[in-house]
Amino acid sequence: MFFDTWTLETTKALINLWVGFLNFLPNLVGALIVFIIGWIVSVVIGKIVAEVLNRLKINQIFEKAGWKEALEKAELKVKATDFIGAIVKWILVIVFLSASVEILGLKEFADAMNSVIGYLPNVVVAVLIFVITVIIVDIVEKVIRSAVEGVRVGYGRAVSSIVKWAVWTFAILAILKQLLVVPDLINIVFGALIYGVVALFVISFGIAFGLGGKDVATEILRDVKERIKK
Repeated sequence: MFFDTWTLETTKALINLWVGFLNFLPNLVGALIVFIIGWIVSVVIGKIVAEVLNRLKINQIFEKAGWKEALEKAELKVKATDFIGAIVKWILVIVFLSASVEILGLKEFADAMNSVIGYLPNVVVAVLIFVITVIIVDIVEKVIRSAVEGVRVGYGRAVSSIVKWAVWTFAILAILKQLLVVPDLINIVFGALIYGVVALFVISFGIAFGLGGKDVATEILRDVKERIKK
């Protein structure tokens, strides 16, 4: 009697397990299809992004900015365009993975994936800030160096380097703020830096105007004295 009861309960458990698997199977197949298609789409789009950036000569700009050498020192022998393309690919993979998890009905894991996806726009914006900064720094450095050297001033390279690192400082702070890395501290530092740059500009302008306007002021006073004598 006991053996028959045990056999019956075991059979029921196995049947329930099999029925549950059959009910879960469509979701599993659907999740696998979504993820496989998503993986293919992600790889293709990542390669397209890398190729477009390569045609825009982003690699050359990164090389001029010294980032290729820095990455090689860190033993990361990868092109900038391939690196950005890989970021795009993995962002899309995470999105499709989240969709697959939703299909499987794994709520806790899906909530965790949604939190990651919610953070991804910050990563995208941070990458865009980085790429745009590299391009801007390259352009600004060339313009300032040419302008300063055009008037035959010997410190053109120094001025362009100062401007370059000033732009990079702002960019790094903006990237950290976008990634929500100690945002309160970044806001304080960012605000102080802006005030410092503005104050430096005002002081520099005042000094330049004072030195350059001294002769003009002398001429004005001389003209006033001559008119008074007349």
